[in-house]
Amino acid sequence: MKKPVADKLTNVKDKKGFLFYLKRDWQLYVLLALPLLFAIVFYYLPFFGLSIAFLDYSVVGGFANAKFVGLEVFEKIFTQKEFYVVLKNTLVLNLLDLVCGFPAPIILAIFLNEIKNKYFKRVTQTILYLPHFLSWVIIAGIFYQLLQPNTGLVNIIIRSMGGEEIPFLTDPLHWLATYVFVGVWQGMGWGTIIYLAAITGINGDLYEAATIDGAGRWRKIWNVTLPSIRGTIVVMLIMSLGRIVGISFERPYTMSNTMVTDISDVISTYVYRVGLQNRKYNIATAVGLFQSVVGMVFVLASDRFAKALGEDGIL
Repeated sequence: MKKPVADKLTNVKDKKGFLFYLKRDWQLYVLLALPLLFAIVFYYLPFFGLSIAFLDYSVVGGFANAKFVGLEVFEKIFTQKEFYVVLKNTLVLNLLDLVCGFPAPIILAIFLNEIKNKYFKRVTQTILYLPHFLSWVIIAGIFYQLLQPNTGLVNIIIRSMGGEEIPFLTDPLHWLATYVFVGVWQGMGWGTIIYLAAITGINGDLYEAATIDGAGRWRKIWNVTLPSIRGTIVVMLIMSLGRIVGISFERPYTMSNTMVTDISDVISTYVYRVGLQNRKYNIATAVGLFQSVVGMVFVLASDRFAKALGEDGIL
């Protein structure tokens, strides 16, 4: 029995290999080449450098003369009291960022979605996005000028109103509050993008049905908007928990000073000071590997917990 013509055409299509699609869509493959090369160079090739954490490595001797020491570097790190101090500071700062900073983009995205004037909405979004594109050096410089004990604009206003100046930058607790506030201010505008996209994808019939049932604006937010973007919130929370031990270098380094070192010294500054300035690259690598492993454990645990609650998770 002869095969139908449609089956023959399907077989011909199945036989077309990679070279056919490369020739047909070469422009797309060229566009893909640069980000793929970037990922290989900066995300995959560094995996070979993780071996430094298990070697007595020095730049002069290189890998060829580096002696394998096993877990000796990790034992050295975990017996240092200073490491546990910076680990505690890192966890405290990241937990405060998570508690204060994670809900901020969600709330802001909901408020922006409720704005009906599209021109005002666009201007507001643009203003809120701008801090994300500023360097932490610039941001720290601005807030240092505003919050200086004697000459800062904020304390000048407080004194002019009869109050006492507040040590925003020199007292550990006030510095902690300032650190968290600046972080929320810098990141909440940019964080609204993904939540606004999720809100835009909500079926409008749900809001119409809620209106018919007599629901007001707040009831629609609680019963329609939040449940509809719950999956997105869970995914972003899992990703945030994966970074609970990791912390950027720029923000704590630029905002720190000698008066608050006890609370501002974190893992990233510890790696810079002990691992790079003192040229102990095996220690720097071991601490980085420790952060990655703990972050992966948090991601896997939170993903499993989310699935146990009936959410999709990320894996």
